[in-house]
Amino acid sequence: MTVYLHKNDLPDDVSFSGSVAIDTETQGLSLVRDKLCLVQLSSGDGNAHIVQVNRQTYDCPNLKALMADPNIEKIFHFARFDVAIIRRDLGVAPTPLFCTKIASGLVRTYTDRHGLKDVCKELLGVDISKQQQSSDWASEELTEAQLNYAAADVLYLHRLQMILKARLIRENRLDLANACFEFLPARAQMDLGGWQDIDIFSHNLRRQS
Repeated sequence: MTVYLHKNDLPDDVSFSGSVAIDTETQGLSLVRDKLCLVQLSSGDGNAHIVQVNRQTYDCPNLKALMADPNIEKIFHFARFDVAIIRRDLGVAPTPLFCTKIASGLVRTYTDRHGLKDVCKELLGVDISKQQQSSDWASEELTEAQLNYAAADVLYLHRLQMILKARLIRENRLDLANACFEFLPARAQMDLGGWQDIDIFSHNLRRQS
């Protein structure tokens, strides 16, 4: 595994085709308070590219172009948050996309453990570390442990997608999964608009102040 760290943007000579695994790191999980710090990418070749974005300007034309490219599928785990934070700070809605967490929820109905660590452990026999999950991602100088942790969040997504997609087909739920994936940009926009904790489809929808 090789981890490449890029400052501000993807270099001109780094490109992806077909699909790319994506994850983000922020200072926290608040879509109001916490800024995007890192974007991790992998083509599924065992290597990872990590972009440490400029949090003052978010000037990263190459990265934004990749996110907006309709010919490249974006693979996330818990895409709902990543898509929202990318849309808010980079001004781009990543599409088309595949979310391994949603796929897991649709086919691994025998468990309620759908975090990346649990899914990797069961489906791939890989035990990824979450030791750096609570970390200062806004630091100018990232440690090797931070970089390796960030990379691990994208290195296995292509393999997970392959296994989960096969199960979706087996269970006749691929069309349902695709409908969920297509809805995710709207779900992310709702989160950004203040409906994050409200089930708009619920019969008992209550007005929130």
